[in-house]
Amino acid sequence: MTDAPSTPPPPPEPQPDTPPETVDVRLRAARPPLRLDGYAVSDVGRVRKDNQDSGYSGPWLLAVCDGVGGAARGDIASGTAIGELRRLDEPPGQVDVIDRVNDGLHEAHVSIGAQVDQDPALNGTSTTATVALFDGRRLAVGHVGDSRAYLLRDGELSQLTNDHTFVQSLIDEGRITEAEARVHPHRNLILKALDGLHDVEPDLFALELVPGDRLFLCSDGACGVLEDDRITALLVDGTPEYTSIELVRASLDAGSSDNVTCVVADVVDADPAAPADRTPAEPMVVGAAADLSRRRARTLFRAHRSGDTGELEPITAEIPAGVGYAIPEDPIVDPEALRYAPQPPPRFAWARRLLAAAIVLGIAWIAVGTGYWWSQQKYYVGEQDGYVVIYRGVDVPGLSHVYEISDLALADLQESTQEEVRDGAMIYSTVERARDAITRIGANGRQSGDDATPTTPTEPTTAPTSEPASPFAPSTGATPTVTAPSGA
Repeated sequence: MTDAPSTPPPPPEPQPDTPPETVDVRLRAARPPLRLDGYAVSDVGRVRKDNQDSGYSGPWLLAVCDGVGGAARGDIASGTAIGELRRLDEPPGQVDVIDRVNDGLHEAHVSIGAQVDQDPALNGTSTTATVALFDGRRLAVGHVGDSRAYLLRDGELSQLTNDHTFVQSLIDEGRITEAEARVHPHRNLILKALDGLHDVEPDLFALELVPGDRLFLCSDGACGVLEDDRITALLVDGTPEYTSIELVRASLDAGSSDNVTCVVADVVDADPAAPADRTPAEPMVVGAAADLSRRRARTLFRAHRSGDTGELEPITAEIPAGVGYAIPEDPIVDPEALRYAPQPPPRFAWARRLLAAAIVLGIAWIAVGTGYWWSQQKYYVGEQDGYVVIYRGVDVPGLSHVYEISDLALADLQESTQEEVRDGAMIYSTVERARDAITRIGANGRQSGDDATPTTPTEPTTAPTSEPASPFAPSTGATPTVTAPSGA
């Protein structure tokens, strides 16, 4: 009985010099049980003239960089960073993924500094960076700036990164809310970035992934306008390609004034024996990094293009120094902290103003000239120095002048006719009609005077002419003949 316990053979155990966890890690590294199936989209947006975002999606690496610097070419900073970070997209080795991400961010930081050393005009350029490196089991995340990484698991969205911005510090201190941060005037002021000059300390952490997880990386052009519930609703359905495009479209429809870059990736089973309806996607480079090697200075050209997926070359321009800001809401801060690029002022502004002034003056001159010409087509009967005269124009100071003077005295007319003459109420379209009117009123005035003092004729009177005599002198200028009375 005493030997019974020692009779069964002991169960096999691992070698004492090889810990179980070490064996497990090596087996997992040799054959990753999970893989990433991702898709990246970058759009220049509806306001910006060029795309300063860059994105990457590969079998092991996801990354989003948002360039900062405006005239200092933030597109070069983001493209340079992606160019360095994409070297991490390799099968996992013995080096810990967190260390690899940290090294990759510092290499990108140094590479941007080298770009600035070669071209002093790039001084002030920088970029945010959100990097996710997968080793088949764990995801290492490195983060600098205000781009974001999210995880959707079992329909619940979690924000993995914390923004390095001024407004986020206010939120952390409890001074403003998330809703207030979205409309804060300095919401785009970042506190950390890769610039090649200042020491960078990225946020680094790792998490375990399970099949069915969905990762979402984006620039602030998307997360700055989309609420978490809207992001969740778009992430729960569709392939990574469909979802990433819809997220960009939703950001633009929500009023984003920035470049928009979205990277969506699914965590799927990599076991060949397991059912899988997706094949690994080829590495994708989008945004400024997609054509960094072809980018060069160009003439100014203002336009925008929607639906940009990074496959077409965005519109670029060299911005003159000292110009204002394209978007009034952009913060006026130190150039190194500027979030968006300024827009060049309109060309030949002085010539446009001069042309506009000339057009206004021309229209005014035409209006005044037309009014004066119309007034000079009118004639009216008036009075000057006790005589009836013809005025040309209308009875408005400055728009009339004496055109012709008659020898008809105003005192010879009836009182009602005198008032009518003084009021300038007799207006005619031609001078001939005005002359005829004076002739008529002169004849009527003299006939009225004859009726007032009748006399008995002693001799036959001369038969009246068919028309009354004109009060105007003959047009030839000859002196009228005076006839002596018959009794002389």
